[in-house]
Amino acid sequence: MRFASSERSTLGVEWELGIVDAESRELTGIGPELISRLGDERFTKEFLTNTVELVTGVHRSAGSAVDELRGLRDSLLTAADAAGAGVIGSGTHPFSKWREQQRSPGERYRLVTERSGRWGGQLAIWGVHTHIGVEDCRKVPAIMRAALANYPLMLALSTSSPYWQGEDTTFSSHRTMIFQQLPTGGLPPEMETWEDYERVAHDVLHTGIVDEVQELRWDVRPSAHWGTVEIRVSDGATNLRELGAMVALNHVIVEHASRQLDAGRDTDRLPSWFVRENKWRAARYGLDAIIIEDAAGNERPVTEVLAERIEGDYLQVAEDLGCTEELGAIAEIIESGSSSDRQRRVAEQHDGALVPVVDSLIAELKA
Repeated sequence: MRFASSERSTLGVEWELGIVDAESRELTGIGPELISRLGDERFTKEFLTNTVELVTGVHRSAGSAVDELRGLRDSLLTAADAAGAGVIGSGTHPFSKWREQQRSPGERYRLVTERSGRWGGQLAIWGVHTHIGVEDCRKVPAIMRAALANYPLMLALSTSSPYWQGEDTTFSSHRTMIFQQLPTGGLPPEMETWEDYERVAHDVLHTGIVDEVQELRWDVRPSAHWGTVEIRVSDGATNLRELGAMVALNHVIVEHASRQLDAGRDTDRLPSWFVRENKWRAARYGLDAIIIEDAAGNERPVTEVLAERIEGDYLQVAEDLGCTEELGAIAEIIESGSSSDRQRRVAEQHDGALVPVVDSLIAELKA
């Protein structure tokens, strides 16, 4: 399989956003109308008509990518306001019903629903996807292992989907639990070499599991077409500051792993059962999670591990990538909590009402 030529540690970001009616605060399916009105290929449709995805060009730093996304956000907000709508960036909508959402037209989306059944119908969820350039496909499996070993750091930081269908799910990232139900979603299989990935790709195509490799929607996956590793772990970003922190963390994790390989060392890795457990803990508890830190089974609060990494191993990498400011915002998020924490505080302040939560999400995205 050809792996496209891509400059090392270049960066591209996809930011999924939900469109809500300004009066009812329910999701509204005017995404295609807004995309048409905007007339810019960087605004793309997604699985449901209530979604608009913002897609950057190629960047060298998280700050540069976020600057482009800021401009795209502003354009989308203007178009949405003219249509009587607002925009939110959380991983789920607090109360809109998934059964009432409309699927975007297209055979690819129809097949997702047909194969995945009820789970496919529930994909009223949003995330942030980060593409990071890798100069040699032989590095890809080890970089993926490093990303998976650091999965709970990326997820806990981004958690923004505590509510679903008007109820508190008790999870910090309900989006994570929904998406892994898809037959091609969730954690990737264990792969030691690029040839292992090529065999997996051949087998899933040969057996009809997918019609094209891009339909493998793993949480961390190769994107051979772009020459990148794509990290799809993060919940939706509710504001630009946290978006920058998420992207910077993903960027640094990949470049740090690449440097380990250059030095002849193995990348961070955990047994697959620890990876799976850490994913669950981060989805359930967010920044309050106690995670498995190493192959020996030692455990620590995810906030301690995050703080140690951004002040230690990742600091020089961040300086070289030009994202120390964005990575430094992680310390503030650790102190104040993730979006899931804020949403619950807003609901508590309003006796459990969720319309004020949507209002807070609309306000955050504008800030």
